[in-house]
Amino acid sequence: MEENKEHKKELKDKLIFFFKSNKLKIYLFFGLLFIIISVFTFSSINNHKKNNIIAEKYINAGLNLTAKNIKKAEVLYEEIILSKNNFYSLLALNTALEKNLFTDSNKVLKFFEIVEKLDNSSEQQDLIIFKKALYLIKIGNKEEGNKLLRVIIKKNSKLKTLAENIISE
Repeated sequence: MEENKEHKKELKDKLIFFFKSNKLKIYLFFGLLFIIISVFTFSSINNHKKNNIIAEKYINAGLNLTAKNIKKAEVLYEEIILSKNNFYSLLALNTALEKNLFTDSNKVLKFFEIVEKLDNSSEQQDLIIFKKALYLIKIGNKEEGNKLLRVIIKKNSKLKTLAENIISE
């Protein structure tokens, strides 16, 4: 029993000595930990707010498109694509292509480049390449479109049979 008390007292003395001798390091460690947690939290909140803003723009663009306010919808879809949001940029490009909002093919091809550079799954990347190929064929650049379709075929993508069917036509 007495030995147990001495052991506790000795442990307590060692801990006090450790904290006194390393006070600055301990304060720096906890200060740095606090800063890292604060930055991570701030960054997370900021990303969430940006995502909400992009989501609202996407909804507004859809409403403007429905209300036949094409120019406003075009501007909003362009802003969404240029925001480089993984989810909404691809949706905005798909909607813009479906509704033929952009007449400038160079602008659309730049949008494809932006969306291709986003961090998407390989299936999504294949779908983007497939849509780009279809768009190139639609605007008369059949050779370039077929090159992209051959890339899809070589990758043995799920879209391989569709790409083969389009090339064979």
